[in-house]
Amino acid sequence: MPPASSRPVDNLDDDDYPAYTMGRAAEMLGTTPAFLRTLGEHRLITPLRSEGGHRRYSRYQLRIAARARELVDQGTAIEAACRIVILEDQLEEARRINEQLRAHGGESQPKTTT
Repeated sequence: MPPASSRPVDNLDDDDYPAYTMGRAAEMLGTTPAFLRTLGEHRLITPLRSEGGHRRYSRYQLRIAARARELVDQGTAIEAACRIVILEDQLEEARRINEQLRAHGGESQPKTTT
């Protein structure tokens, strides 16, 4: 058995690996393939395509789709739900970057005296 450091990355642990077919993704979310296609039309998620042209979804994309479904189930129009989820995702990314800058910012920013 090769050492752990030379072991290939296990795709099943990769949140961005397109492991799920459209049918399986829809089943997992309790929705229809048409719902997933609509999310794609609104550019909320863009599934990768297999060599045969079939849509493939990652776990990250399924979490995004699940959030959109929650909003739609609560009565939010699908266009609005997609926009809300996009904004939530952007806010989370901005918070993550902000935390990184705070954690490392003191080292690289010059101190000013007043």
